[in-house]
Amino acid sequence: MESGYNIAAVHEAVAAAVPDRDCIVFRDRRLTYADITERSRRFAHVLRDGGLGARPNGRAGLGSHESQHDHLAVYAHNGNEYLEAMLGAFKARVAPVNVNYRYVAEELRHVLRDSRSRAIVYQSEFAPRLAEVLADLPDLHLLIQIEDDSGQPLLPGATWYADALAGASAQLPAWSDEWSPDDLYVLYTGGTTGLPKGVLWRQGDIHLTAMGGRRPDRTPFSSLAEIARTAVETDPTVALPAPPFMHGAGHWTAFMTMNKGGIVVIQSRTDRLDGHDIATLLERERVRLLQIVGEAFARPIVEAIGTGRYDVSSVRTILSGGSVLTTATKQRLLDLMPEVTIMDAIGSSEGGSQGLQLTSRQQQPPPAGVFSPTEGSVVVAEDRSGLLPPGHDGTGWLGKTGALPLGYLGDPDRTARTFPTIAGQRMTIPGDRARLLADGTIALLGRDSATINSGGEKIFAEEVEQAVASHPGIRDVVVTGRPSPRWGQEVVALIQPHDGVVVTDDDLAAAAVAHIARFKLPKAYIRVDEVRRSPAGKPDLRWAAAVAAKADQPRQP
Repeated sequence: MESGYNIAAVHEAVAAAVPDRDCIVFRDRRLTYADITERSRRFAHVLRDGGLGARPNGRAGLGSHESQHDHLAVYAHNGNEYLEAMLGAFKARVAPVNVNYRYVAEELRHVLRDSRSRAIVYQSEFAPRLAEVLADLPDLHLLIQIEDDSGQPLLPGATWYADALAGASAQLPAWSDEWSPDDLYVLYTGGTTGLPKGVLWRQGDIHLTAMGGRRPDRTPFSSLAEIARTAVETDPTVALPAPPFMHGAGHWTAFMTMNKGGIVVIQSRTDRLDGHDIATLLERERVRLLQIVGEAFARPIVEAIGTGRYDVSSVRTILSGGSVLTTATKQRLLDLMPEVTIMDAIGSSEGGSQGLQLTSRQQQPPPAGVFSPTEGSVVVAEDRSGLLPPGHDGTGWLGKTGALPLGYLGDPDRTARTFPTIAGQRMTIPGDRARLLADGTIALLGRDSATINSGGEKIFAEEVEQAVASHPGIRDVVVTGRPSPRWGQEVVALIQPHDGVVVTDDDLAAAAVAHIARFKLPKAYIRVDEVRRSPAGKPDLRWAAAVAAKADQPRQP
């Protein structure tokens, strides 16, 4: 079976084939493949000179929850340095670890300790928070600080990123013949419950699953030479991945683009999403692929493009995942960019992409929440006894077979639960509930941990969100549960209507009941000025639950 390729080796092959092509565009920097090759090699030498690397015998004797590498924490905003640090780590045979820059000190301490990171590359802006936890992390000995506009001084014992690169070798590492598809890529995910945990992927498997290891017909590339030749012979894709690289989706798209010889455009404003900044870059760089995360990203971009000040006719694909994109917003995007195909994607850190929904002026999407499965996607019976056939009326688990992670770092029990062998196939079951429809499409219901038990019925919050969001007057929505003396829990929708639009509860119920059963309808609709979301577009569920709990409850009949 094809096992994919080492990401460092892929980059070197592509860069040798198209050295003078732009690779990363960020602010006033236009860095070619030759530039990124040199800079990532230098960073690799910085890490190796700092004593980091991999076990000489690789994965021999290790369990699926164990890593053979030293780990580098990457704690930064989007920028060329983020991608260079990841790529340089791969070239050093060091596993990079993504760190959420929204974490408070306690969460930061947990991730750095749990990942056993021995080095960190971090934005100057985050130096004060890092300083709070350094005394608790004696193994974290190599500190590399990225200069920015914050004015924060260099932490004691740290080195400026630019100085570290300038003082390191630009030669191809002598150990490059040791690069292996078995080298690891580590993705930390906050999940929906519990502390952040690290998902361990073989680089060969993440390359196949999410980083460009397949041809357009989805078959795997046969060699590094074919990958390099394809980069030469194919017009380069210009992609703007707007989500933060601290989450998998953003840097997956960046590496997918680079691993095929494309050009990665990074927004100039990295502390928040600026619609005019994005629109300016779409026009200036003739971007063809724009990646967003649902409504939180789409709205400011639509508002900017809607001014008519920008030529965005180059855009052909808008990729969105992680949060619902309403029908009204899709239509607005198509009105503004008639040639665009909108790809709604579902997936997870533990499985990569698991389903797609396509919308264009020529192709209307299936009903809300229904997706075409990607390779290997299945629906597993609720008791995990086997796979559900198409048309089965039961609710099961969304699963995936094929190129999968090894497990969770340091957690053999969770690894066994999430990556079981069922019907003779090893698979991942991240926790989403789903049904397999008669035509082979998948109806996604939502994360099991985000279900609401109302009157003995299990109701999936994401399914209700999709139904409520079908009303064209809704700008954003998040659904949560709250205690109810009658139902145990009741469904509550926090809604943000479009500016100046008045939507009644009856209007919302009428729209939603076309997609879900009446018992799933919210018992209350709470108007909010703005639905709070993370930088990655995910709803702030703690905030939603708190707002729902404080709101006036309807009188019980």
